This record gives sequence, C-alpha cells and structure tokens, in this order.
Amino acid sequence: MTTAPSPAPPAAVVAVAVAEVVLAVPGVARLHPGAFGEVGTYLPGRRVPGVRLRPDGVEVHVVVERALLDRRVPLPQVAERIHRAVAALTGGPVHVFIDDLAEPPRPPASGVPLAAPIPLE
Repeated sequence: MTTAPSPAPPAAVVAVAVAEVVLAVPGVARLHPGAFGEVGTYLPGRRVPGVRLRPDGVEVHVVVERALLDRRVPLPQVAERIHRAVAALTGGPVHVFIDDLAEPPRPPASGVPLAAPIPLE
C-alpha cells in the first residue's frame, strides 16, 4: 500500500514563492545567503537561501546588478520593488536588505593568458 505524499508545509510554500517573486524583480541578480550562510529558510531536505521567515514578517537578502547604478536606478527604488512584490504575496511586513552588487563578467584581455604556467624546477 502506498500513501500519497503529504502536502508541503506552509513555510516551504511561502519561502519558495518569495524566492521566485524576488528573483523576478528586474535588477535582482540572486538571493544572498548572508556572510556565513545564516540567512535562509530550512526545509525538509533543502534550504531557501536569502529568505528568512520570521514571526514579525519576511526578511529578504539580495544581490543587485551593478548595471542598475550605471543606468541611474536608485537602490531604494529596487528595494521598494522587492518590498511591494513580497508584500503582495505574503500580506505582512517585509524587510529588504541589499547585501551586495553583482559585477558583470569581464572577458579576458586578448592575448593575455588567464594563468601562466609555473616552472617546477
């Protein structure tokens, strides 16, 4: 006899949905797990980094694309977009932290090797 899997706990549904909504905000590069990986929601068998469900609301930590600053988009505006998106989903207080800026990948200079061989003599 097989049993149907139990439905996901509400925390799992909320944490995953918050992560998806935040990552859909223009300019958000990724969620940030904190300096030591301390920011996250722990679920059975996995973790949602950058999203912390607290009794007084939801805490979201993000990395924002540096290119936004080049386009003169203020960081408080990005934080407000994240706040509105998460608040519409959860209906409660939201605390947004912009923890870092993501630099675009830079191509290596032409003709310059990425690493020089080290002689072993």
